[in-house]
Amino acid sequence: MVTKDEILSAIRRQAGLNGGTPPGSALFERETGIRRHVWNGVYWAKWSDALVEAGYEPNPWNGDEGRSTGDLSSVLAGLVRRFGRWPSKAEVGLAHRADPHVPSVNTFRVRLGLKPEQVAATHEWATTNDGWSDVAEILQSELTPATRLGSVANAAAAVAGSVYLMHSGRHYKIGRSSHVGRRSYEVALQLPERLKVIHVIETDDPEGIEAYWHHRFATKRANGEWFSLTPEDVAAFRRRAYM
Repeated sequence: MVTKDEILSAIRRQAGLNGGTPPGSALFERETGIRRHVWNGVYWAKWSDALVEAGYEPNPWNGDEGRSTGDLSSVLAGLVRRFGRWPSKAEVGLAHRADPHVPSVNTFRVRLGLKPEQVAATHEWATTNDGWSDVAEILQSELTPATRLGSVANAAAAVAGSVYLMHSGRHYKIGRSSHVGRRSYEVALQLPERLKVIHVIETDDPEGIEAYWHHRFATKRANGEWFSLTPEDVAAFRRRAYM
């Protein structure tokens, strides 16, 4: 049994190795081997509470843009180890609410892709990082035939793309893409205000579904793919996960 004092000492030791910056929960587990279930709900409800007791300010959340795909995969690997299987969307949501360093379900989808892509990325991360062979073995059964052959692109072939809703300033952009994360980055470079992905609809007919929403909000078009939408309009779009 790992004691609270031993965990606090390990946090301080890892912070010392990182120039005084305390580790996130996934990095801490990876570096020390002390798994989440040892402390979560036993000593602390949230990782930020452990950091405070160790004498540190909780790590500032700098938005999804600051997370590498490898870091996101490591978080998913930690969740797989915690549950002993691939976590459900509800379980990822609960983990996100309990620990702000666990990204939201939508973040994983936007940055890594659909479930087959997420599984493939996490499996690849687990197989290339020491100490995670148990996670790689668990995920082996989750891999689709395409990802077993190492083709993430083929794994997503059943879904041709996505239709997204993005927000910047006073307007919303409705567009389509085969990779929303990359597209949001490209669009953001052209805007003076911060761009946020509000929702993504997965579809096998991105062109048709994009046309549907453009037609539905035609009277609210500001310019091109940009619209002046009401909260009710946004809620209607967000109710669709697949079309």
